[in-house]
Amino acid sequence: MRKAIFPGSFDPLTNGHLDVITRSSPLFDEIVIAVLNNPDKKPMFSVEERVQMIEEILPAIKHNGCVLTVDSFSGLTAEFARRIGASAIVRGIRAVSDYEYELRMALMNRKLEPTIETVFLMADEEYSYVSSTLMKQVFLLGGRVNGLIPELVESRMREKLNTAGPQGH
Repeated sequence: MRKAIFPGSFDPLTNGHLDVITRSSPLFDEIVIAVLNNPDKKPMFSVEERVQMIEEILPAIKHNGCVLTVDSFSGLTAEFARRIGASAIVRGIRAVSDYEYELRMALMNRKLEPTIETVFLMADEEYSYVSSTLMKQVFLLGGRVNGLIPELVESRMREKLNTAGPQGH
């Protein structure tokens, strides 16, 4: 069984992330969308909220018979992949700057876990500029993000903003 992880903060999940999941699904029997708990970042959503949103969205994603599951982890990506029996780490690349960063990470992951390969997928042109950070910035400044993030995620972002009030995010 070919099992991969697609790690990330997914804060928030974007349509670019969903594109990578859809396009990588024919390559694997199972993909675990692995939500990173990074205590150094100040996320908009808790790990639990991100996992829940992804679980709600996944049934609508074209997955070519590939089993899609969601989990969360802290620490090293390669260690998490090894622990759950994954043979690959899927990463999306939008630009040359992503490649330079991702190459360093892939080489480090290979050093830590030589049996786990990293698979790079080029972002669809439609999402080549979309990042979670940019989507949060645009949203918080009142810009339109429809078509770039799932409707459920945009709705939850709006709820967060309204709950936080004018001084919030």
